[in-house]
Amino acid sequence: MLPVNATSSMQISTLLLICFPGFQTWQHWLSIPLALLYLLAMGANIMILAVIHRERQLHEPMYYLIALLAVLDLVLCTSTIPKTLGILCFGWTAIDVPTCFLQMYIMNSFLASQSGAFLVMAFDRYTAICNPLRYSSVITNSFVAKAILFILVRNIVLGAVHPLLATRLHLCSSNVVENCICTVVSVASLACNDSTVNKVYQLSTGFILLGGDLICIFLSYCLILQVVLKLRAEGAAAKAFSTCTPHFILISFFYTLLLVFIFSNTMEKKISPDIPILLNVLHLVIPPALNPIVYGLRTKEIKQGIIKMIGKERTDLRVKEDTTD
Repeated sequence: MLPVNATSSMQISTLLLICFPGFQTWQHWLSIPLALLYLLAMGANIMILAVIHRERQLHEPMYYLIALLAVLDLVLCTSTIPKTLGILCFGWTAIDVPTCFLQMYIMNSFLASQSGAFLVMAFDRYTAICNPLRYSSVITNSFVAKAILFILVRNIVLGAVHPLLATRLHLCSSNVVENCICTVVSVASLACNDSTVNKVYQLSTGFILLGGDLICIFLSYCLILQVVLKLRAEGAAAKAFSTCTPHFILISFFYTLLLVFIFSNTMEKKISPDIPILLNVLHLVIPPALNPIVYGLRTKEIKQGIIKMIGKERTDLRVKEDTTD
């Protein structure tokens, strides 16, 4: 499919996603590490969900939050990375406008939901360390269910505004989107009519949701640090830090990569346009690949569940082979 002429006034029904405009000759090589990260993210998150489902001892609030994060990771990866790999490997750049708007909706809603999940996890760690005697009465299954419902409703409703605003855009200047993913800014740049509302809503909701979550998470960890430094029992501080480490690593990586992406977009005139595109893709695949690995390695109960599940699978396979013989 050929790009639409820039002077055309017809409403566009199909868009062309051009991943890296400045590096078309070698971009297919990027598909190799990206495919490996995608497979790692899918396999690791599915394993985490399977372990939490199978092990009754993991049917607790904290592990339900980890399961929520795994589900969000799977949806984000599946909605964006396969299409990106198709573009890089086979040149499947075409995407119809409704599918593009759906991808835009999922990306905005589920990224904000990840941020909300990190906020609830931070409150979980705050309660466990700062109010340990009240932990079992505060962090209950009911609390987690309500928190998850709030996170999803908040971001599903607010995220739905992005594609609704996008439908009012008259896409006629071009059908070439210089991005691997249908972002609000990339699609809005094709509009012949005013797209200021779309961009302002994107910035304002991002600042309110992600910025607000980050501030609350930062305050919770300041309070945790204050309490931990006062612990005098031998090994108490080390144990407290150990329980927070996996969560702190994931939060730091998630928001650091997000902030780098935001700043790179604000400096787009000073840097190559391919850099924000690359950061956008990496932000959708590296955290999903990292999250289950960190929790799997740093959380004792999940690590034991993984070892137990792998051991059982090997035993079942050995029994099956013996039976066949």
